[in-house]
Amino acid sequence: MAWRGWAQRGWGCGQAWAQPSGGRSCEELTAAVVPPRLLGRRFNFFIQQKCGFRKAPRKVEPRRSDTGTSSEAYKRSALIPPIEETVFYPSPYPIRTLVKPLFFTVGFTGCAFGSAAIWQYESLKSRVQSYFDGIKADWLDSIRPQKEGDVRKEINKWWNNLSDGQRTVTGIIAANVFVFCLWRVPSLQRTMIRYFTSNPASKVLCSPMLLSTFSHFSLFHMAANMYVLWSFSSSIVNILGQEQFMAVYLSAGVISNFVSYVCKVATGRYGPSLGASGAIMTVLAAVCTKIPEGRLAIIFLPMFTFTAGNALKAIIAMDTAGMILGWKFFDHAAHLGGALFGIWYITYGHELIWKNREPLVKIWHEMRTNSPKKGGGSK
Repeated sequence: MAWRGWAQRGWGCGQAWAQPSGGRSCEELTAAVVPPRLLGRRFNFFIQQKCGFRKAPRKVEPRRSDTGTSSEAYKRSALIPPIEETVFYPSPYPIRTLVKPLFFTVGFTGCAFGSAAIWQYESLKSRVQSYFDGIKADWLDSIRPQKEGDVRKEINKWWNNLSDGQRTVTGIIAANVFVFCLWRVPSLQRTMIRYFTSNPASKVLCSPMLLSTFSHFSLFHMAANMYVLWSFSSSIVNILGQEQFMAVYLSAGVISNFVSYVCKVATGRYGPSLGASGAIMTVLAAVCTKIPEGRLAIIFLPMFTFTAGNALKAIIAMDTAGMILGWKFFDHAAHLGGALFGIWYITYGHELIWKNREPLVKIWHEMRTNSPKKGGGSK
C-alpha cells in the first residue's frame, strides 16, 4: 500500500511537472508531497525515471566511405565489393593525403625501372649459357627414350609455343586469379578491402596502389581485363621487351591509382577502386600510339573493324566525359591516367628513362665484377 501511494504521488508529480501553469519544479512538488525521511534511494531512482525526461546521448558514428552520394553509387556497381560494414576516415585536410602517395608513386616507378634495367643485364649475361644448356637438353632428349602421355612434356610444349609476350603476362594473369580466389574467402573480406582496394579515405594509402592492380571482385571484370592484356601482350613485349614492359605495367598501375586519388580528393567522391584497368589502358594506349594504323575489332562484333588510333581517341573521349560528368560504374580517372601515361611513355618516356639506364647498369656491372675479388687479396 505504501509503494502504491508513492507511485500515485510520483505520477501526480509527473503530471504537475508537465502542466505549464504549475509554477513549481518537480523537486519542489516532491518535497511538498513526500516527507524528507521517506525519500530513500529507491524512491529517488523512481522520481528520476518519471521526471527526468532526458534525451539519450547521441552516438557519433565515424564517416563512411564517402561524403556524398558516391557511396551509394559504388554499392550499386557489381565491380566493387560490398562496403556497408567498412568504415573509412577521410582526412580533414584532403590535400595532405596525397603527399605520401606522391612520394610512393615516384619512388616505386624509379625502383621498377631500375630493377628492370638490372634484370635485363642479368638476362643478357646468362643468355649464352642458356643457349648451350638448351643445345645440351635437346641432345639428351634425342637419345632419351620418350614417354607416352608425359604431362610435363605436354606442358613444356604448350609453354614453348607461346610468344614472349604471352609467357610474360601468364604470371600476371595467375596473380590476378589467385587474388580473385582470395575475395571468395569470407574471413578475408576486411583484409582484402583494406589492402586490395585503393581509396584516399582509407588508413592504408600506399600499398593498395600496387596491390589493387591485381585485384578483381567480379569475374566478368577480371576476364575482360585479362583478355585484353593477353591480346596485346605480344605487341607490347615486341615493342618494349620483357623487362621494360614489366616496369611500365607495374608503374602504370601505381600512377593510374594516384590519378584516381587526385580526382577523388578534388571532387570529394571517396570510394574504393580495384582492377588492372589502369595498367591495361597504358598497354592499350602504348600499342595504339606506336601502331596507329593497326586494325582492331570488338570480340562480340568481329565484323566491325577500326584503326587503333581511332579506338584510342574514342576511349580517351569517353573516360574524359565520365570523369567530368561523374559517371560511377568505372574509375574513369584511373583509365584516363593510364592511357595518358602510355601515350607519354611511347612518345617521350622511352627516350628519357630507358635509354638513360646505362649509369645504373655500369654501377651494377662493377659491383658484380669486383665482388668475387673481395677478401684475401693484398695490394
